[in-house]
Amino acid sequence: MSRTAKITLSVLVVGSAFVSLLWATVSSGAEYYKYVDEVAREPSAWHDKRLQIHGHVAAGSLVRRKGTLEYRFLVERNGKSIPVEYTGIVPDTLKDRSEVVVKGRLDPDGRFHGTEVMAKCPSKYEPKPGQARSGPAAPGQSY
Repeated sequence: MSRTAKITLSVLVVGSAFVSLLWATVSSGAEYYKYVDEVAREPSAWHDKRLQIHGHVAAGSLVRRKGTLEYRFLVERNGKSIPVEYTGIVPDTLKDRSEVVVKGRLDPDGRFHGTEVMAKCPSKYEPKPGQARSGPAAPGQSY
């Protein structure tokens, strides 16, 4: 085998290994980032796929099971909403109407099972006029 053929074969083998490794890494960590109304329009297309859904916590929907870290709330955008179930510690900024991104999966029943909740920080931490300053509020009420 000529030297040129050996070099060409070596480049092909190394290149194929690199592309295979890159594909395996990217495909295993791929998540879709979608707004709630996009997912709610055609939920069957998103079942059991890794998603990040973006929207706002619907007013009055944030509840915590008493004595646990289990939360339920609705994430909404443009009149569409998706119910979310999450177990774990939530950010202090998670409250009614807060902007959130929830990572997880959508089940066939249309319920989103979150694995991570990220609440966007408000632009200011100043209380509204006429409100007293207080410590961090406990998110939601119990159910």
